[in-house]
Amino acid sequence: MLKDLIISIQAYFQAHAFISKHKLWRWIIIPGIIYACVFVIGMYFFGQTANHFMEWLKSLIQDSLTKINSSFLSFLITIGSFMIWIMMMLFYFSLFKYFFLIVGSPVFAYLSEKTESIIEGKSFTFSLPQLLKDILRGIKLSLRNSLWQTVYYIFLFLVSSLPVIGWFLFLLTLLIECYYYGFSMLDYSMERHKKSAAESIYFIGNHKGLAIGNGMIFYLMHLVPVIGWIFAPAYAVIAATLSLQPMKEQQEFDKL
Repeated sequence: MLKDLIISIQAYFQAHAFISKHKLWRWIIIPGIIYACVFVIGMYFFGQTANHFMEWLKSLIQDSLTKINSSFLSFLITIGSFMIWIMMMLFYFSLFKYFFLIVGSPVFAYLSEKTESIIEGKSFTFSLPQLLKDILRGIKLSLRNSLWQTVYYIFLFLVSSLPVIGWFLFLLTLLIECYYYGFSMLDYSMERHKKSAAESIYFIGNHKGLAIGNGMIFYLMHLVPVIGWIFAPAYAVIAATLSLQPMKEQQEFDKL
């Protein structure tokens, strides 16, 4: 897993050089600007909703805190409330991410196929039936992953308010987020190699480091305002395609 994790992280640096060399910026910047604008607007409105919910929750327990008058308990409740707020924001980001994956499927599928055609030195010929097939596959898996992730989130959300235990589960939530996003990016290549959804799930499940590493850098890029938001989605799909090349060269796809 560590080896796959390193490969997926290195792939982002390779993706930057690849994009510059082959002048793919127009496929990066335009969708990226749209993504960044929708991301900011959505985060603002959902943030307001989360704040109102937290104020309502605090008002419910305010009387109990006054009667108990325990600074340590108040500290734990404050931390727990903060963790709930973070979990709510992550849940929104997860839903937004899948929404954009579905809407942006045509661009992501194109970029993945374009990247591989350049690597293999093949002339890229546009195929509408194949593109539509890739888009439909991406939408189906995005819906599947969002469903499973929502199930995990409901459990983690309920536990996140617990002292200490909830704090560690927050890290587990981040890993799940990274895995499922990276999974979606990697699957574009799996579908292009005629692998079924079950085969894709099996292969990526055995190479979790590729998915986690891809999703991890995607999320870290969001720490860089504007620039990171613009570049993150397209860099992720190109990096995912590049990270699978060693496996393809070793004919691991043929073993499925």
